[in-house]
Amino acid sequence: MARYRSPLPVASPYITPEGAARLREELLQLWKIERPTVTATVHEAAKNGDRSENGDYIYGKRRLREIDSRVRYLSRRLERITVVDQSPADQNRIYFGSWVTLTRSDGKHDHYRIVGSDEINPASGYISIDSPMARALLGKTCGEELEFLHEGEKHYRLVVAISYKDPGNIDSEP
Repeated sequence: MARYRSPLPVASPYITPEGAARLREELLQLWKIERPTVTATVHEAAKNGDRSENGDYIYGKRRLREIDSRVRYLSRRLERITVVDQSPADQNRIYFGSWVTLTRSDGKHDHYRIVGSDEINPASGYISIDSPMARALLGKTCGEELEFLHEGEKHYRLVVAISYKDPGNIDSEP
């Protein structure tokens, strides 16, 4: 008997231009490079006879299913996304695509960028616009305090800086 799983909430359709380019690159790489290679491997393995004990054939077919599933997902996602390539008129507030610097209650700084659900990368500080922290940040300005619960404890953070340019590239621009 199968267990019922409620559907996942629909992710926001927004994405940065860099994120959209990465999705297109992945789709192209899977469809034009990886899939033909795996298909050729499966074809050669199928020539060897008994497919029930042929590891190349079995694992190749499994990999083809994985590739096809990801290609379907990427194709649908690229049709539905909205690329946000312009900064908002009010750059003093936090909106999609902004780089935000927060000060924790212990005095340390955290840097985040609010991006689409396809771009999240906690190690780089990229947080989804659908995340609770990003929802709490939206619309805030420098100097405003952010209060949120994490593991049952209240945490406070102060918005120190907001930018719509990559802080790593600000110094290199004229």
